[in-house]
Amino acid sequence: MPDHATNPRTAVSPKTAAIIVAAGRGTRAGGNLPKQWQKLGGQTVAWHTMQVFGRHPRIDRIVLVLHPDDIDSNLWPSDPPADIVAGGATRAASVLAGLQVVEGAADRVLIHDVARPLVTPAVIDGVLGALDDTAAAAAPALAVSDALWQGRNGEVAGLQDRTNLFRAQTPQGFHTDAILAAHRAHPGGAADDVAVARAAGLAVRITPGDEDNIKITTPGDFARAERILKDRMTRTSPDIRLGNGFDVHRFGPGDHVILCGHKIPHDQGLDGHSDADVGMHAVTDAIYGALAQGDIGRHFPPSDPQWKGTDSAVFLAHAVGLAVQHGFRITNIDCTLICEEPKIGPHAPAMTARMADLTGIAADRISIKATTSEQLGFTGRGEGIAALATVSLVSP
Repeated sequence: MPDHATNPRTAVSPKTAAIIVAAGRGTRAGGNLPKQWQKLGGQTVAWHTMQVFGRHPRIDRIVLVLHPDDIDSNLWPSDPPADIVAGGATRAASVLAGLQVVEGAADRVLIHDVARPLVTPAVIDGVLGALDDTAAAAAPALAVSDALWQGRNGEVAGLQDRTNLFRAQTPQGFHTDAILAAHRAHPGGAADDVAVARAAGLAVRITPGDEDNIKITTPGDFARAERILKDRMTRTSPDIRLGNGFDVHRFGPGDHVILCGHKIPHDQGLDGHSDADVGMHAVTDAIYGALAQGDIGRHFPPSDPQWKGTDSAVFLAHAVGLAVQHGFRITNIDCTLICEEPKIGPHAPAMTARMADLTGIAADRISIKATTSEQLGFTGRGEGIAALATVSLVSP
């Protein structure tokens, strides 16, 4: 059984456990497996549910209540870690089994149906916020907005007033000791844990639900859940851009070269309108490329004398600033210098540190390396240095 002793979130007070009830068979959903083990967006329904609670910063422990036949299977996800417990013949018995696992170890508990895989952190936050605000219990719900009919023999037999009617959802939150005592005292047959709590005299606060927090019950619900999941992925997927840059400078008179902002003694220099930093130019062009903003020549024309001899850090700073203006952050840089001389390896750490300072990203996200062209071409003949760079940008 997975061990939560190393989970750093257990240091948070008050401690909150999530009990995910997954012991049902879900036959109305169709398929060869119980609905919690059927696929939704490439992963099982249970996996999606577990991820939401596993990633929530205020959930310290997860208890997964399984049908006895599923405990020794490989169906349930191992990440996030969870305490595994066998459920009972009824939902109430399964919940009680989960509550007994966290007795004395969690101050509060959220009880959630595994078949609601699209629950959002906001719904969870609403329940926890109510418990923070002295509520004895809390549960999300949606007010009934449709007209309600009473039916008989396939015909409308009457109307039902929808005033103060709500559609219940999960997770339903409680103080652990109170809901555990309520379950132990309940005779059985409750529709959900709110019913158990109310039978014990606990007041239950209604918190905001979510239309997308559907419970998968029938085959049609899978199709609806797929649509919701696809829409979420479309709305939340980051904008990832890749750019590449290539630059070349020939050798000329001089006693040093500047590569990626670092001065390296050498028996020749590099010719160029600016300081001829071929590595920094390639990286700068890669950023411009990812933004579809051309190259250095567009922003700093070599025909303009004001840029003669300019430190290439000016160009890189402009490209970085342009990325920020467009809502992007640089996530990594990979730069390859192609030359026979000078030797790059001993200077790579200093180059990396300088590039990290200029771009504002961590040094461990910057790769600066070198290769030769096996004495082929202009670099192989020692006539100059070439550089190739790739940069990734992400928004948001």
